[in-house]
Amino acid sequence: MGVSVYRLQNFNSGGLNAESGAKSPMSNANGFCEREMTRRQQKKYLIVILGYSVLLLLIPYMLDYRSKSAHIIKHGPQQRRCPDLEMWNNGDQFNNNTDTTEETGVNRSLSKKTHIYLHATWRTGSSFLGELFNQHPDVFYLYEPMWHIWQALYPGDAASLQGAVRDMMEALFRCDFSVLKLYAGTQNISTAFIFGWKMNKVICSEPLCDGHKRNEVGLVKEDVCGQCKRKDIKELERECKKYPVVVIKGVRVLDIGVLVPLVKDPAINLHVIQLFRDPRAVHNSRLKSKQALVKESIQVLRSKKHTEKYKRLLVPNNRGNRADSYVSSAMELICDNWLNDIMLIINAPYWVKRNYMKIRYEDLVLHPMEELQRLYRFSNLSSFLAMDKFVLNMTHGNGYSSDKPFLISSRDAKEAIFAWRERLNVEQIGEVEAYCSEVMRQLGYQKNNLDET
Repeated sequence: MGVSVYRLQNFNSGGLNAESGAKSPMSNANGFCEREMTRRQQKKYLIVILGYSVLLLLIPYMLDYRSKSAHIIKHGPQQRRCPDLEMWNNGDQFNNNTDTTEETGVNRSLSKKTHIYLHATWRTGSSFLGELFNQHPDVFYLYEPMWHIWQALYPGDAASLQGAVRDMMEALFRCDFSVLKLYAGTQNISTAFIFGWKMNKVICSEPLCDGHKRNEVGLVKEDVCGQCKRKDIKELERECKKYPVVVIKGVRVLDIGVLVPLVKDPAINLHVIQLFRDPRAVHNSRLKSKQALVKESIQVLRSKKHTEKYKRLLVPNNRGNRADSYVSSAMELICDNWLNDIMLIINAPYWVKRNYMKIRYEDLVLHPMEELQRLYRFSNLSSFLAMDKFVLNMTHGNGYSSDKPFLISSRDAKEAIFAWRERLNVEQIGEVEAYCSEVMRQLGYQKNNLDET
């Protein structure tokens, strides 16, 4: 009896201990099963959610595929587009459909102002071309405004500066000159900050200055214009807004592709006049002005420094000094860019070709009145007798040489065209003709022709 009582007490004591703290093996097993079932249910819910999400994502692609399949069945497979056209096109807004193109042309022509960029490279006669617009009383003309970018951001390579060049051009076409403050180092800039301001007909004429009459045709006298009182840039903006045609001349756009956004923008409605010149004549003129061009030639070459071809060009050869080498090497890149521009325009849609004009320097100086008429028609400008006389005088001067090669002056046209034949040796001519052969063919320049261009 005593033993039984002792066992019962031990049993009850064990039961009390279980209730007060420790769980029995049976309880642990039940808890584990419940947690496992919960995890399995959560996995099932997660799989269902993921599957539903994937289905929602696939539905648009399935519908799009069915739509494209139906289009192919109805119209046949789509032709692969030319890469150049892809650059100009913006979705289906500017396609090759005739009705859409004509409709687009109407919309694009609604711009009240005509904006023109004179697209050229160094030593092609672009200053003379620009002067034909600087003299016209209906033109607000800017000479090399992007020069400020290249100076402020030196030694940045030419390619890295193209976005800034385009943005500045867009602002200037809108008569917003505050963009110049970004490269001036000060917020207080005047008309005297504009590059080439002493030759600018607007800045040096009434109402900004009484040095010249705006309607009178004739070269601006720098010493007279230098006496003009400097005006706030806001006054220049107000003058800009009065003119129906705004023209910018520049040599710092490497290729027309940079201008695509401005050509597409109906508010700008950009017109491009591209000036070409015999590469041999350009090379001769560049060598003559090599000290002034060496720094920018290096910037141009550095824009292609990651390609094998231009790594070779960046290394000066041993045949001459470094200036000769850099200026000569850049000529090869210039011809490549010209050829790219020509091919781009050949493959461009109608609305691009309509806003593009090609002109050769040789044609301009040999047939000045005819080419002037063509330039002004393209630019929505009227010609007049004083401009005819001016262009004739500028192309029938005495001689070609000048102590200041960047100075605009009256020169003998034929001597300017053919001077390279006397000043370049046979090896130099052969090199230019070799790496510029295709662009010469496209532009109609004959190799080793001593009678005509």
